Amino acid sequence: MMDIQTLQAAIDCGIVNLDEKLLRQQVEMKMKERILRDHPYAIAQLPNGRWQTYYQDPMTGKRMEIKLSSKEKVIDKLISLYKEDSHNNNLTLNKLFEEWIEYKSAITESENTILRHRQHYRKYFQEDPFFRKELKHIDRLKLQAFCNELVKTNHLSNKEWMNVKTILKGMFEYALDKEYIEVNPLERVKISVKFRQVKRKTGKTETFNTEELKDFMEYLEKRFEETKNIIFLCVELNFYLGLRVGELVALKWEDWIDTTHLHVCREEIRDQTAREYKIVDHTKTNHDRFVPVIPKAIRLLNRIKEHAGRDEYILSADGVRFNARQVSHVLEHYAKATGKDIKRTHKIRKTFASVLNANGVPIDTIRECLGHTNLQTTMAYLFDPLTNEETYKRLSAAF
Repeated sequence: MMDIQTLQAAIDCGIVNLDEKLLRQQVEMKMKERILRDHPYAIAQLPNGRWQTYYQDPMTGKRMEIKLSSKEKVIDKLISLYKEDSHNNNLTLNKLFEEWIEYKSAITESENTILRHRQHYRKYFQEDPFFRKELKHIDRLKLQAFCNELVKTNHLSNKEWMNVKTILKGMFEYALDKEYIEVNPLERVKISVKFRQVKRKTGKTETFNTEELKDFMEYLEKRFEETKNIIFLCVELNFYLGLRVGELVALKWEDWIDTTHLHVCREEIRDQTAREYKIVDHTKTNHDRFVPVIPKAIRLLNRIKEHAGRDEYILSADGVRFNARQVSHVLEHYAKATGKDIKRTHKIRKTFASVLNANGVPIDTIRECLGHTNLQTTMAYLFDPLTNEETYKRLSAAF
């Protein structure tokens, strides 16, 4: 006799030519027959007319009571539970990833995050024999051995490992919430192999120091005078705002709510699938914020408005909004013109934070300006933005 799983597979693959609805009814009937035959507990009617039985969870060994208004409902509940048991018993890590990523897709607005997870999954997990193992056979030691081998084989840095670990963390937390597992084996996994060492970041690579900043500002002013293109003023402006480049290009004139504050409430993202830029009504952290506008920034905003104030977006010309890639081009052209190494747009943000820190602005205020939720994140933005001579003078003055 054909078993239920084979029959179901035949339906799904279109091999069986009988009416699909009829086949499903037959599957349900066979399932009910098997439950009534193999279910170890009686299905009995109580004095109050309700029906009762018990079910033993194979994962925990605990017995739970099922009490419903009819025998048919009790059997339907048992069918659901036994189907879930069958699923859990055959659940591989590859299947778990697909379940988790479908769930993750439903609760996040970032399509790019899902795309990155899939890219990392294909690169590190999909073809690995470990991910073909059933979840029920995974324990902490096996997972720990796999993770250490993954780091060693791929020469991962600590940061790269943390990015990859995000997938495993999400999968096992999901499995715990779904009660596929009783304990999350990832929680006590330790990496004992050495991470690939990366060159330590310094102010020289992460910020525009005092001299570089002065030189770059002069370049931006000169290019604006030559072209009257307000994008050069907008790049200059961001040294006084410290916005993410996606936030900068999404600013509207209506966001300049009063003389000394800008409302940062949206950002530009690049849809990796459609390969296009679009504006979304939230920031990276899903929290809007009010950024102080200092006098130098006020003067720049007024100059920009004088040249392009009729457009909706601050970074626009003739009704066409500039995107993040166009802002990056400004920094690339500057590097090419001066023979310097390219410093990307995020270095402007780090320069902003580092200059504030070097001038005694409280770190928590810097955190609020940057829009960070975690102070540790802000600490990673703070470098020495001074020249060697300026640093030496301050060290000398301290003593």
